[in-house]
Amino acid sequence: MRTRLRTAPRAAAALALLVLVTAYLAAALPRAIDRYETEGLRHGIASAAPRDSVLELTSPLPVATPSQYAEVLSPEALRKRSDELRALLPDPIRTDPAQTAHGVRTVARLEGLDPWLPRPDGISPQFVLSSPSGLDRHATLRQGRPAAGGPLRPEAVVTAKTAEALRLKPGAVVHVPSRNGERVAVTVTGIVEPHGPDAPYWAVEPLLRAPVLAPLVGDEVKYFWQAALLLSPDSAASLLATAGEPEVFFRYAPTADHLTARDTDRLSAALHSVGGGPDLVKLTRAVGGNVTVTTGLDEIVDAYRSMRDAIDPVVAVAVFGIGAVAAVVLAMTGGLFVARRDAELALLRSRGASLTGIGLRLLGETSAVAVPAAALALGLAVATVRPPGGGSGAAEAAGAAGVADGAGAVGVLGGIPLGPSLLAASAVALVAMLVLPLRAVVLHRRPRLHGGRDDLLTARPSRRRTVLELTLLVLAVGAVVSLRLRGAGDSGDHLVSAAPVLVGLIAAMVLVRIYPLPLRWLGRPARRLRGAVGPLALARAGRSSSTGMLPLLALVLALTTAAFGGSVLAGVADARDRAALLSTGGDARIDGSVEWTPLPAGLTETLRGTAGVRDLAAVQIEYGVALPSHEGTIARPMSAPLVGVEPASYTRLAERTGFGPFPAELLASTGKGGEAATADTGRVLPAIASPSVAERLGREPLEVVAAAGTFRVKVVGVRAATPAVRGEDFLLVNGADLTRRAATALLVTGPVDGTALRSAVTARTDAFRVTLRSEERAGYVDSPLQTGAERIYLGAIGAGAGYAVVAVLLSLAQNAPERSALLARLRTMGLTRRQGRRLLGLEALPQAVLAALGGVLAGWAAVPLLAPGVDLYRLALATAPGLARIDGAPLRADPWSLLVPALAVVLLTAFAAAGQAWWAGRRGSIKELRAGDAR
Repeated sequence: MRTRLRTAPRAAAALALLVLVTAYLAAALPRAIDRYETEGLRHGIASAAPRDSVLELTSPLPVATPSQYAEVLSPEALRKRSDELRALLPDPIRTDPAQTAHGVRTVARLEGLDPWLPRPDGISPQFVLSSPSGLDRHATLRQGRPAAGGPLRPEAVVTAKTAEALRLKPGAVVHVPSRNGERVAVTVTGIVEPHGPDAPYWAVEPLLRAPVLAPLVGDEVKYFWQAALLLSPDSAASLLATAGEPEVFFRYAPTADHLTARDTDRLSAALHSVGGGPDLVKLTRAVGGNVTVTTGLDEIVDAYRSMRDAIDPVVAVAVFGIGAVAAVVLAMTGGLFVARRDAELALLRSRGASLTGIGLRLLGETSAVAVPAAALALGLAVATVRPPGGGSGAAEAAGAAGVADGAGAVGVLGGIPLGPSLLAASAVALVAMLVLPLRAVVLHRRPRLHGGRDDLLTARPSRRRTVLELTLLVLAVGAVVSLRLRGAGDSGDHLVSAAPVLVGLIAAMVLVRIYPLPLRWLGRPARRLRGAVGPLALARAGRSSSTGMLPLLALVLALTTAAFGGSVLAGVADARDRAALLSTGGDARIDGSVEWTPLPAGLTETLRGTAGVRDLAAVQIEYGVALPSHEGTIARPMSAPLVGVEPASYTRLAERTGFGPFPAELLASTGKGGEAATADTGRVLPAIASPSVAERLGREPLEVVAAAGTFRVKVVGVRAATPAVRGEDFLLVNGADLTRRAATALLVTGPVDGTALRSAVTARTDAFRVTLRSEERAGYVDSPLQTGAERIYLGAIGAGAGYAVVAVLLSLAQNAPERSALLARLRTMGLTRRQGRRLLGLEALPQAVLAALGGVLAGWAAVPLLAPGVDLYRLALATAPGLARIDGAPLRADPWSLLVPALAVVLLTAFAAAGQAWWAGRRGSIKELRAGDAR
């Protein structure tokens, strides 16, 4: 064994390098998947709105006097109870003590009875009284002093925004109703400025940090103030005297840094137990009364699991594809070594060497190379693919052990289990170790005569090969049918995920079957050519070994994987482009932050001269318009946005975006509009509606009552989508026919400059916002699950390209000695170096061209065959809510992914063959021309 490794160090080094790279990819893959899944879970929890992610325990307080509960609601008692409740939360739920809050608050808002409080429309302001703990750590005192007081003399502070809006200052006394009909006086002692308004402490109840001007909808819309008074913890018991239905609350902000993807099921079970299981009973006992647990964390975890379950099968397709290519390349490597040592092994077999002895000897040789390379690859994978947050790789073994008991080690240490990576690296080493001895044993199971030919043109497929091909064909058909019927969502059915590989495998087998036919067809006209290079190259191509199926198979699988992966990425990009275009309605959208805000006069003309603006479409949008029904009053209520458009500009926009284009004549003006048409409620406006709105309105004109006017509408067209609105339902009319005409949004077309556009809008008004399509699209890719899956696909395409290069080089290296001898002998007959390069290039091209055509056809066929079962919606738009009108993200063949890799394979083969001829020409011919050489 040592002698063999010393005599062939380059071959051993090449095998070690191939095993190292392959084992590294195999070992790093499960770690990379685990990493981005863990990052996805943590990101989902950390990026969720605080009011959705916090766990809040509330318990109503009974009717009592403040003095009766003064001790129970004291700061020390509530702090102790909060610590007890936090300790009862089951693993893996953990909370952030810095954002934990507890106290007493009023559920019902209390009317401010003082006449000096601001009343915009004559309606008294309403207050929420709350005594959150830790206010001194989350706010800075700007004026006055901190609140103190007690159960009978409540004191409070307010935020700076509340003080400004409600005209409050230190020393002011706010009176609110009590339970017995009297007034409760709350003294304002200071004004504070919140720290981190977006932190859970303030963000869960935004009213605590800033007041809100709330609408009161009646015959007309009126507004009134809603605000909060932040009582001191010592004054918490005073809320019992108010009419605000007080309750005690304990709020815990969850942390996610300790969670891993494997904690998903445990976290869901713990949340369900807290919400309505055994742990809720423990919490109820600790509080000593009825407890209600409110959290949206379970929905966040369920959404993460749903997204992961939708993305994993799509990723599995790429994993199977690159795994198959790697396995074929390893098999090719073993075939090359067997071919180089064929004479040696045949000699050993003829002299009585047993198959067992030969196999064990070869197994030992390959093991000495493959095992250390795989071990090194595993170590590199552990060192380079670390847990999120830079977790310690030293904890990996403990993390792997923790998988078995399902509990703490993995969750606590945050490590990635070694088990999957170890199995993957071992599988690569095992394949590399067994290919050479098994192939040698099969070829030399009987002593063979020297000089037997094994050409593709003369070889006849055996019955075993036919049975194998038919079996694979049945499996491929079953996988494709299953994928089309059930989709890729069945994570337990690996046959479905292997469907593209099986399609490529069948294509390669078909190509091998038909490969001799074009050579025979080309051989006849080639004989008539004047030169000898063409006929000789075709003859050499036909005399290639019948075992040359492996290079062809590797190239077809690599091209199929690249085509499928490129189509997946192209489909994802296309879905995001369409979703962003539908969300903005154009390249940019300008609308008010408050609905029904009319555009400033002259803004449209100003923006026409802005850089990059090619066209503008002004629209008037009124949301929530009640729709009549042709069924009468028995129909359920329904509302939809009413959109007034200028038909010419809006039609151009719809045609460019592809969302609901229509002829402008459909919305021809009736000539009746404006304030002069107020009394003409019987005029009929042509309208274009969404399918559900059109179904509700029917075919006859019906009256619509809106802020834009009262009129009748008749549906003249139905479209599934329109650029102006994001929702599913809409009603388009000619804006010139509305009674009260006021454009509320501008849809911009062109390569706009966002900075210049925002500057132009801001110069006219601060009430409007500018949304760019490019920014909207970028927002769809903020989930680590999405980016991780896309990186896996990019890596699979890159690895497939690398293995294709290796396959080409191995196929050329397998017959390199024979080609060198051929060139040496032909040069003695007058063959020039240039002709030698042409000869080797033309000899290698038929198989490369066939592989390229096969890869293109297999990839082109695989995409439409498998498209019905692959929906890329969650991969593309996992963070884009409200986009139901994007009818999935269908898989479509990407021409670039089909043609570019195929052309690259042909060019690479041609250049490699030319390089081989150039190298052979530089070397001397003495060795190749030795007498008695068997080559």
